[in-house]
Amino acid sequence: MKKRKKIILCGSIAIDRIMNFSGKYKDLFKLTNKEILSISVFLSNLKNNHGGVGANIAYTLALLGEKPILVGSVGKEAEGYLEKLSALGIDTRNIHRSLLETASFNVITDSANNQIGGFYPGAMFDSDSQTLNKWAGKDVLVVISPHDPKAMKRQIEECFKNKFQMFYDIGQQVLNTSKEDLIFGLSKAQILILNEFEMKALCSKTKNSISSLKSRIPLVITTLGEEGSIIEGKNISKKIRIKSVRIDEVVDPTGAGDAYRAGFLYGFARDWDLKTCGQMGSLAASCTIAHHGTQEHLFTKEEFSNKYEDCFEEKLLLI
Repeated sequence: MKKRKKIILCGSIAIDRIMNFSGKYKDLFKLTNKEILSISVFLSNLKNNHGGVGANIAYTLALLGEKPILVGSVGKEAEGYLEKLSALGIDTRNIHRSLLETASFNVITDSANNQIGGFYPGAMFDSDSQTLNKWAGKDVLVVISPHDPKAMKRQIEECFKNKFQMFYDIGQQVLNTSKEDLIFGLSKAQILILNEFEMKALCSKTKNSISSLKSRIPLVITTLGEEGSIIEGKNISKKIRIKSVRIDEVVDPTGAGDAYRAGFLYGFARDWDLKTCGQMGSLAASCTIAHHGTQEHLFTKEEFSNKYEDCFEEKLLLI
């Protein structure tokens, strides 16, 4: 059996405040001055949750039986959070304890699952001491997920220097990262993953066409929400379409993309075929959106395997 790659997750660890209101943003925007935006809405739900892209991916990977290494930075009030992650089997030894407060994400979701959010970086920007060089010579898969743009650039450089396989998950940091740094990240990525909006923003900012990116990067994944996802790229002769897994009710879409990444990474680290990896991602995402919060879903490996077979009519053995 081929030895699987160790997964190193570089990304944010945060406290999420997730809120909902029963209306739609598009209806509110019709009522406002086009040059001045001032809106207040009554919220139907508010909940504080553990979150952060890196931690969210690690959480779902742990449910699948993986023991990823999480690299990030938190404030002192997050010790209980780290204890929870560690108890799941996540390696938290490379998380920096900062004097700043733990990062926080505040998001309001409307009834059409559109979201407007704000992110306070706090401890996330206290990351100068973090390095990937300690894994030099190891066969690892490094995921560069959204966190401090300065640290992301440094970690990309270290991936290239140490010949690590790099999964470039720039995500919402597309808007906060310079054109030059985005181009640098794209030039070093073996795998690129974005949702449809982020892909368009990335191409616009870097003056690339989507087709040109897909012709240069070995593996490109575009997630499309309820429309599923598409896997293509330089090394893919024929694009692979992955269907979404339908559920009775979407409670909260926050974190669906993170769960997709976890499902995909589990199979990819084991060199499984890309269709299976994508389908695992789709199923993992469906588990998340059925709950309010990014780390509220629970399943055993057996439950996940059984549901996978029900959804895709294929056997799945989690090892």
